[in-house]
Amino acid sequence: MSTALIPRNALAWLLGAQLVVLLPHLPRLPWWVAVLWLGCAAWRVQIQRMRWGYPGRILRAGGLLLTGVAVFFTQGTLIGLDATVMLLLLLFMLKLLEMRNPRDALVVIYLGFFILATAFLFDQGIPLTLYQCVGAVVLVAALIGLQQSPARNDPWHALRSAAAMLLQALPLMLLMFLFFPRLAPLWTINLPSAESRTGLSDTMAPADIANLAQSPELAFRASFEGNIPPPNRLYWRAMTLSRFDGRVWSQDRLLEGHQPLAVERSGAALDYQVIAQPTGRNWLYSLPGSVSDSPELRALRDDTLRANRPLSSTFGYTATAFERVQRQRDGLTEDERQRLLQLPEDSDPRSRAWAEELRQRHASDAELVNALLRHFNQQPFHYTLRPPTLGRHSNDEFLFDTQRGFCEHYAGAMTFVLRAAGIPARVVTGYQGGELNPRGGYLLVHQFDAHAWIEAWLPGQGWQSFDPTFQVAPSRIERGLEEAMREEGSFLADAPLAGSRYRDIGWVNNLRLTWDDINYQWQLRVLNFQSEEQLALFKRWLGTADWRRIGVVVLSLVGLVMVVQALIWLRPRRLSGSPAQLAWQQLDQRLGKLGLGVRAGEGPRDWQQRLRQALPQQRAAIDGFFDRFVEQSYAQRQPGEAQAQLKPALQTLLRSLPRRRPPAPSQALD
Repeated sequence: MSTALIPRNALAWLLGAQLVVLLPHLPRLPWWVAVLWLGCAAWRVQIQRMRWGYPGRILRAGGLLLTGVAVFFTQGTLIGLDATVMLLLLLFMLKLLEMRNPRDALVVIYLGFFILATAFLFDQGIPLTLYQCVGAVVLVAALIGLQQSPARNDPWHALRSAAAMLLQALPLMLLMFLFFPRLAPLWTINLPSAESRTGLSDTMAPADIANLAQSPELAFRASFEGNIPPPNRLYWRAMTLSRFDGRVWSQDRLLEGHQPLAVERSGAALDYQVIAQPTGRNWLYSLPGSVSDSPELRALRDDTLRANRPLSSTFGYTATAFERVQRQRDGLTEDERQRLLQLPEDSDPRSRAWAEELRQRHASDAELVNALLRHFNQQPFHYTLRPPTLGRHSNDEFLFDTQRGFCEHYAGAMTFVLRAAGIPARVVTGYQGGELNPRGGYLLVHQFDAHAWIEAWLPGQGWQSFDPTFQVAPSRIERGLEEAMREEGSFLADAPLAGSRYRDIGWVNNLRLTWDDINYQWQLRVLNFQSEEQLALFKRWLGTADWRRIGVVVLSLVGLVMVVQALIWLRPRRLSGSPAQLAWQQLDQRLGKLGLGVRAGEGPRDWQQRLRQALPQQRAAIDGFFDRFVEQSYAQRQPGEAQAQLKPALQTLLRSLPRRRPPAPSQALD
């Protein structure tokens, strides 16, 4: 059986560092991954105790094959970010069983630094960042512990040294963050796991948004240059749904198009900034008629904005909306008109008949739309998060039987009736309103703010927005979902721990909003610090965006920081106290490097006896120093005379000490 060459204290550091690095990944992984790490750690400990042997070549090859198979069956693929990170983590665990010498241990530690960084691909929040700082300290401490001898094994010294090294690197890190050029990504990484996150879908069926309204997750934050618009103007468009199969509304890619919509904008301009949460999709949120000059997004023909890549992390962008917007007044093409009137032939006969009746009573499209809105307002419709289940003819059952539903019921039914009456219409999904955070002066838009409304094309006016939900529950638009659902008591009923449920408790709400403001500033100032923000910072601080001048400034600052750090960290440690105390401290520092420093509560004679046993060749110098020290400390001799004898004795002892601790003698000395 092979003898492990990795010191026991170094192995303890390795296991601790590996656990710290793996913990942030474990919640995303199946339970057997944690069991596998425990098994690898236990096997490694048994190898260290010389009870078990290293796995053989066949066992290692089989383990590697099983690892790939396990990742494939868990993730469904071996390609992609989730699968790659999981495979890397499993190999990181199995590497424990291959370590035979300190060089192998170094490979494991260096791999730990890489895995530490992969956690930021899934989360960039403040808690994880602080935790990863602790992980970096532990990994550096493991490096230091690997260099410690068994006699000099001091875990606290390793931690203190690691923390000091990272503190020294902190100023340089800040300089690199501020001044290192922000480069565009060389490739795009899509997060498969992000597709399952809470958020809007690209389809809408009855009760879809009602289910989404039970989620307290954040969708995005929005800040404005100037006053925040009133709630009835805060309709955040995400996508338009123009295809209907009898039950589900979905997008029509041909109607979206990449050619910008003809929009007439007038009135006061409103600049705003949005920081969207990752969704795995590329749709964004914008007010009607918004424009943006960001190269990372584009405007579509249906008056929505799209990012050039799926949102795998928080994404910030700016846009401008206008007070008055008129869209596509010049008319629709015949193909567009046919697509916007499309309905399944055999669906909702009662709704079709009612649409024909409305058309006979109202020749004007605008009059028909207003009549339909009055119908929702005057008839006993109810706004609820607990709508009854609808059958095949969902619009008929909702309009004439149940009359109970959420915003998607009203938007879908109204769009169906307008199309049946010959008016081009479509469903718009997104979010409405938002919660003001007074500490940061921005809006919080949650998933429960998800909303659906409609757009109808009217001759001479173009696309016009209408919200049938407002006719039934105006409090939903003016004061939010919580107020609209207060009587029903269904607001976040399935999320009892959501902070948004406790807005009426002052200190809880203040704590929630303060923490959110901290996170918002983190995303705005740190995560969203890209090339545009960096160049603006250079112009504001340095008065230039010339990279040559910036490079000179950066090199000068780096040199200054390194000089200051050298003066602070490399200066000789200054001792204080009486002459005897100074001599005691100086000897303790020197012997500490040999692992023979004074122990807690140890007196001079006890220390002297221990040193005589460990350093038999220096007995005379040891006795000479300690005799002088005891005389000065306890015999009440004149300070000048005692110091004159103690100092030469100390120098004699220091000169006689070896550079390394000699091996322990075979037997104790007298």
